[in-house]
Amino acid sequence: MISKNEAELIAVTGATGYVGGRLIPRLLKAGYRVRCIVRNSEALEDRPWRSQVEVFTCDLNIEDRVIEALRGVHRAYYLVHSMAVSSNFEDLEASIAKTFTAAADVNQITQIIYLGGLGEEKSSLSPHLTSRQKVGEILASGNTPVTELRAAIIIGSGSASFEMLRSLVEILPIMVVPKWVTKTRCQPVAISDVLFYLVLVLGNEKSLGRVFDVGGPDVLTYKEMMHTYAEVASLKKRIIIPIPVLTPRLSSHWVNLTSPLPIRLARALIDSLTSDVVVSKNPISDAFDHEPDNLRNSIGRALTMVQDLQIPTRWSDPVKVQVAELPEVSDPEWSGGRVLTDARKQNSTASSDQVMSTIRTIGGDTGWFAFDWLWAVRGFIDKIVGGVGLRRGRRHPTELRVGDPVDFFTVIRVDSNSLLLRAEMLIPGHAWLEWSLTDLEKGCLVEQRAQFVPRGVIGRLYWFALLIPHSLIFKTMLSKIIVRAEIDLAS
Repeated sequence: MISKNEAELIAVTGATGYVGGRLIPRLLKAGYRVRCIVRNSEALEDRPWRSQVEVFTCDLNIEDRVIEALRGVHRAYYLVHSMAVSSNFEDLEASIAKTFTAAADVNQITQIIYLGGLGEEKSSLSPHLTSRQKVGEILASGNTPVTELRAAIIIGSGSASFEMLRSLVEILPIMVVPKWVTKTRCQPVAISDVLFYLVLVLGNEKSLGRVFDVGGPDVLTYKEMMHTYAEVASLKKRIIIPIPVLTPRLSSHWVNLTSPLPIRLARALIDSLTSDVVVSKNPISDAFDHEPDNLRNSIGRALTMVQDLQIPTRWSDPVKVQVAELPEVSDPEWSGGRVLTDARKQNSTASSDQVMSTIRTIGGDTGWFAFDWLWAVRGFIDKIVGGVGLRRGRRHPTELRVGDPVDFFTVIRVDSNSLLLRAEMLIPGHAWLEWSLTDLEKGCLVEQRAQFVPRGVIGRLYWFALLIPHSLIFKTMLSKIIVRAEIDLAS
């Protein structure tokens, strides 16, 4: 006999994102069939549950494609987010929500579950939270019943809020903060509780057409939250000095410099922190019996997962998937301009497997095998001008999958004999770094290519100005990669 869960097909948008990537295993465990609606299917290839789900590639702004994506679906999760990838994220989020609402109505879906943002008075809310609530209203304007969960700060390994908190407290023993840090209240909630509620409301009749506020048991200021983190992490109590002149804009630049978060995401988060975000009118506890975890336990569990390298999703996951597509390095010159290349080859006595294992450790704590201090300077400059910098690090020290961040690069392709990274730093053009290996009778041939498609005259000047340092860096990097691989082979 087929159970109700097994009969139902559940669509998940934002499957490559932080919440969606963690929700899907729970849905599968509960026995549901799952269809992941994604913009880039390659971003799911290395997920452990990939073979258990349907994948539908779709631009959520194209209504016909969304209608097709939702065909045969019983219920759908709406977990897409655009604030970190677009300067006009309010318009983009509204447009996508309208398209999705129309497509859901056409397919007569029985429920949309939406994860929005907590906040009470619209006039005082940040553009980010206002947009989140506007999306909820658009979804609810259709004929499909909507269940909206509104959460504030989500605490979990790899979440944007947790990474910001972690970076600030661990890096700065003394910090100057805006006055609101000591006064504004928040109600953080563990990612495990958010996931529990998302599954709990699925197909639950008393959740249809309802908006629920979701939060943990602790209501505290951001100052108190930072002190709690320091205690759990066994750090000395941080000295926090509030001043009235530090605006949200200035604060976002400070967060950008001290954390992995890019300036746009930092600004959106900081803007959201200036208003109280606490459970008020519609607590989910009134409808469902569940005791959420407290902040100390949530932080402790997140830190344990970080230490154990158990980070299934990160805040950067949706960013890397939703960014605008860049021209491929194989495109002809007429499609966008000349491709400038630094190409090198070197034989190695190590096998291709051994060399590729070494290459896959690049970035993060391992560094770049040559002139790490220059990479650090470049990362700092990128942060200063609003780029991603080096603080994104890596998801795992030895494993890579498509879409993973590697400092200020993103993995575009990774297999047994090649690795292609796309540069995400702010530069006048598009850049890639690629390695490809060919097996020889003894050892292998290693080919390394740095490729750059310049944007206008400035792009060409940028490339030629760095020609000498790039030549030295790339030559040394290739040699040291091979040396490291051969040392590992000998040992």
